[in-house]
Amino acid sequence: MEKSKVYFTKDVSSLGFIKLYEALGVSLPGKVAVKLHSGEHGNRNYLKPKFVKDIVEKVGGVVVECNTAYPGERDTSLKHKKLLENHGWTKYFTVDLLDEEGPDLELAIPNGLQIKKNFVGKNLANYDSMLVLSHFKGHAMGGFGGALKQLSIGCASSYGKAYIHGAGVMSQNVFATEQISFVTAMGDAASSIHNYFQGNIVYINAMVNISRDCDCDSNASLPCMKDIGLFASLDAVAIDKACVDMIYQSDDSGKDAVISRIEEKKGTIILETANQLGVGSLEYELIEI
Repeated sequence: MEKSKVYFTKDVSSLGFIKLYEALGVSLPGKVAVKLHSGEHGNRNYLKPKFVKDIVEKVGGVVVECNTAYPGERDTSLKHKKLLENHGWTKYFTVDLLDEEGPDLELAIPNGLQIKKNFVGKNLANYDSMLVLSHFKGHAMGGFGGALKQLSIGCASSYGKAYIHGAGVMSQNVFATEQISFVTAMGDAASSIHNYFQGNIVYINAMVNISRDCDCDSNASLPCMKDIGLFASLDAVAIDKACVDMIYQSDDSGKDAVISRIEEKKGTIILETANQLGVGSLEYELIEI
């Protein structure tokens, strides 16, 4: 069985994004959603609008985001739109908060290992394809954040995020869910977005400003590793596995902080779950360009 292709470049620039996209040899059809992280207020590590401007324009995409399930500057549409403006997203792009208005779009996950449905912003139905543009880094709850987290927590509505965090049980504190159940639920949710777009998704991960904390953290720790590069693939599992492997194989002493986060939070379970559900392969060929 042929391994999934993951393209890699050390050219951490706007042109690097374009080269990777063109190397994939595909063209995203119809109306393109560009899922990225708007960055919590106070966070300095997220990918900035100028950095991704050329690739968003290359695919003719609309930047899409969803509101959060925890208190902050992105937990209501009013506050989130103000933050999007303050961070410069609306200066360069058309931006769509997918869950600004209900009701949510419910996606079935009949083979889900932990959850059997996922709740996403109803505006997702307005798009034919998606570019998932991810800043790869650690994550205080999921272990690491990459393409699969963007598909799962990232595409979920505010209610959907809480549903995933609660592993399908909406209790008073969904964020206290047993860890394996939560990370498995993330893999389930990722599969629903993968299936929804039926292969019309491109994934690009940027291993820059690598911190043990996520872009959702308003007081995230400073980057602890040197920039590694940019990655692109048509396989969400393979691209995240390649990035995790890059962390482990690095000779950068700062990797220990990220690895400890991944292992403490059992982060690689999302890879195994998504692989089991047919989202992608754990076997990949890394092609440097």
